[in-house]
Amino acid sequence: MLLKEYRICMPLTVDEYKIGQLYMISKHSHEQSDRGEGVEVVQNEPFEDPHHGNGQFTEKRVYLNSKLPSWARAVVPKIFYVTEKAWNYYPYTITEYTCSFLPKFSIHIETKYEDNKGSNDRIFDNEAKDLEREVCFIDIACDEIPERYYKESEDPKHFKSEKTGRGQLREGWRDSHQPIMCSYKLVTVKFEVWGLQTRVEQFVHKVVRDILLIGHRQAFAWVDEWYDMTMDEVREFERATQEATNRKIGVFPPAISISSIPLLPSSVRSAPSSAPSTPLSTDAPEFLSVPKDRPRKKSAPETLTLPDPEKRATLNLPGIHSSDKPCRPKLE
Repeated sequence: MLLKEYRICMPLTVDEYKIGQLYMISKHSHEQSDRGEGVEVVQNEPFEDPHHGNGQFTEKRVYLNSKLPSWARAVVPKIFYVTEKAWNYYPYTITEYTCSFLPKFSIHIETKYEDNKGSNDRIFDNEAKDLEREVCFIDIACDEIPERYYKESEDPKHFKSEKTGRGQLREGWRDSHQPIMCSYKLVTVKFEVWGLQTRVEQFVHKVVRDILLIGHRQAFAWVDEWYDMTMDEVREFERATQEATNRKIGVFPPAISISSIPLLPSSVRSAPSSAPSTPLSTDAPEFLSVPKDRPRKKSAPETLTLPDPEKRATLNLPGIHSSDKPCRPKLE
């Protein structure tokens, strides 16, 4: 298990970002989807939790085979997806990722939003007070992103919002900019397979960090698109975009189903909220398992039948002549 805490600041308020994060997630999912790959929305519905109150539950399937490294593509099926379940009780959210093909793999993310510049070192005291973790600050203006994802229009160093007047951020902007908010994310990656654990967990954290950086840059760069939206308007945008995304990857309506009782996240059921969900199956994936019943090789006959000594003469075997008689033991 590898635990890290990420802190991402933005020139927004927590109240403003309530709309922005919904808009960003929907648009980003649509842009990253293509035929056969992307984000399929399975469920998206209101949900009430006795502790956290009213929220929204979503379930998605993330198809990403082509985005896996070559060593991972060698051991996963061609049709490969990760299940995402999210409980949004803004300004607190829980997101879990699992994969039926890799039952020992999971990602658990808890997010809290506050109006500060990432200065709250005790924000996860209830969830992970005694757990050792690395704290990573992500700067949406100055941190480098993978070149293939770079767009100048989404670069906070160049973008300036017409509706808010914010933007063109420079190094050190977090120390003086107002308003400012921080997205605190406690991310637990778990892949308990001997020989692969460290490599996979480190790789997943690198991917998570890139996604967080890109997503928060986009949320700010798209601020003029969502800034004046109401909650009803962003929910309608979310619904229309999700249906378009499902069609884009080849999933046709009815694609979004409604369930009266969605599953609770693992943090609400019984395990501590900082712990990743535990898959129902603990069996190793097939490619890592030793077959229980191996078929017996038949390179040789199972039984060997020897010729009757009395009939050896008729067989014309090498070294055996018709005059030869079977040997008998001598009687004393």
